[in-house]
Amino acid sequence: MLSRTADHLYWMARYTERAENTARMLNVNYETGLLPQSASVSQHGWQGVLTLSELMPAYTEKHGEITPEGVMSFMVLDEENPSSIVSCLRAARENARAVRGTLTTEIWETLNQTWLEMARMRRASDLLDDCGDFFEWVKFRSHLSRGVTSGTMLQDDAFHFIRLGTFLERADNTARLLDVKFHALQNDFYGTAKKDRDTEYDFYHWAAILRSVSAFEVYRKVYRDVIKPERVAELLMLRLEMPRSLHHSVNAVLQNLRAVGADLNGDAMRHCGRMRAELRFGTIEEILATGLHAFLTQFLDRANTLGALIGRDFLIPVTD
Repeated sequence: MLSRTADHLYWMARYTERAENTARMLNVNYETGLLPQSASVSQHGWQGVLTLSELMPAYTEKHGEITPEGVMSFMVLDEENPSSIVSCLRAARENARAVRGTLTTEIWETLNQTWLEMARMRRASDLLDDCGDFFEWVKFRSHLSRGVTSGTMLQDDAFHFIRLGTFLERADNTARLLDVKFHALQNDFYGTAKKDRDTEYDFYHWAAILRSVSAFEVYRKVYRDVIKPERVAELLMLRLEMPRSLHHSVNAVLQNLRAVGADLNGDAMRHCGRMRAELRFGTIEEILATGLHAFLTQFLDRANTLGALIGRDFLIPVTD
């Protein structure tokens, strides 16, 4: 496969996944913002959304004070923000258009229709009046895209490059979500939340995190107990059977690297294999003993390095 084709497929999947993850994060902050809380707590939550995407400087330069309306507009509709939902959906559609002949008709029509509907909703100018329904729509269109891809596409190299983009983006976003939310709780997290914390607030805080990755019911099924921070971290990091966990995502990246013929002794495979081994054989107690923030920061650095190695070996070389 031509590296240019692989590059478009890979980034088409990453932008689609990024749009969904942005919608999930905004939705959970929108819902928790409806609960009784102080203005400082509410602002801290919206600040976390910007920190998650490393967009705090860009936002403050353009909008100044952090407000729910400002963050919503910046993360949903701002075309100058490359991580906004509208920018991600446009980029996914443009990458798909560039490799139209490689995709099935169903995949192209799904992505194209998503962009056309997004453009129509923007013209209606009331897009943010009902945020909940809009975020569910973004998630549904992303689910539909993945389902159509799995159900209609020949499982060849093109298919595996799409999966590579999806799971690497998912691993990155899950790690960022965990890092921001746990880092907001304490300067670092070494296990066992403080005993004097408001248990009702804790329940809504951790339940919101679980719902943001569609894991609330999964948590109840796996642990059958009250929601505890340590177990939330374990579920979203180490459980292979959890579709949005770090372990599941990195394992899927490794499998798809093998499928596209990556050199078993090459840098990308070795780097990804080490990441998977740490998640496969590590325990949450070991991770918490050294600090969750330190582990997740290192994971994000490694995920970024892995993306660069995949780009170097398979995609369009980056020129200065």
